[in-house]
Amino acid sequence: MRILITGGAGFLGSHLCTSLVSQGHDVICMDNFLTGRPENIAGLMGHDRFRFIKYNVCDYLHVDGSLDAVLHFASPASPRDYLEYPIATLKVGALGTHKALGLAKAKRARFLLASTSEVYGDPLVNPQPESYWGNVNPISPRGVYDEAKRFAEAMTMAYHRYHRLDTRIARIFNTYGPRMRIRDGRVVSNFIVQALRGEPLTVYGDGSQTRSFCYVDDLIEGIVRLLLAPSTEPSVDQGTDTVPYLRHNWTIHHPVNLGNPREVTVLEIATMILQLTGSSSGIKHDDLPVDDPKVRRPDIQRAQALLHWSPTTSLEQGLSLTIDYFREQLKASHSSPSH
Repeated sequence: MRILITGGAGFLGSHLCTSLVSQGHDVICMDNFLTGRPENIAGLMGHDRFRFIKYNVCDYLHVDGSLDAVLHFASPASPRDYLEYPIATLKVGALGTHKALGLAKAKRARFLLASTSEVYGDPLVNPQPESYWGNVNPISPRGVYDEAKRFAEAMTMAYHRYHRLDTRIARIFNTYGPRMRIRDGRVVSNFIVQALRGEPLTVYGDGSQTRSFCYVDDLIEGIVRLLLAPSTEPSVDQGTDTVPYLRHNWTIHHPVNLGNPREVTVLEIATMILQLTGSSSGIKHDDLPVDDPKVRRPDIQRAQALLHWSPTTSLEQGLSLTIDYFREQLKASHSSPSH
């Protein structure tokens, strides 16, 4: 396949580029480096199945030649990023999605949207199934990200229904692993960097809020399976309670949760990281951010049934790999000329 990945130099996008190139696909990576990084794709530069285009997907979008798939991953994704770039976040969710869908339509390509568990907001249902409509404050500071993705989902489904475009929507839950940035503002990277530096780990509120963390390799496997899944879904007994979505006439074109259903509190993840790093850092508490979700856990029955996918990396194993990565990153930053 010949595949375009917008936001391809970001955390998830770059892992997707690496995975798809290794599987023999031709990959075009598009990124404007607002939050993506050149070093994430440095190992792919010069590869005969990889091409990079520095470009803002919100502008007029054109790619020479045929395309088999367009994967729209361009967007600030961490709280620190989308609070710093609120308008850019809204624009890439709206204009960027429109441009990417238009390109997929023109090329008769399959389209996959990277959506997010944030469409569920501060959920009143736990775990969150794809059929849950969410509890989102559209005018809160984090609403710029939530609503950008909700609009992107609506636009994607409109193109599917009106233009009969072959579309997929991945609702991605908290993901962690190598290539996260030192200062990206996500809880796992924050805690690991603070622990390795001997600084107190900043826990917002009392730490009882829950999250579900998926290691990046597992998440990428789920995305690739969703991308390659046939439009005609496998036959599943519609009378069973194990796949209730099929009774709602949901198809592969509707959203699919991708994440790890193991739910832990923020305080538990902080304690685990302190143990794994061997750090003597303490824990300090700060005020909860506005509209911070109290719970977050994916219902992945749909992914299990339709994609035969479940995460396999344990939290302890994934955290250890991520800690090793950040150790090297911090060592490299201290040995750089700027230090």
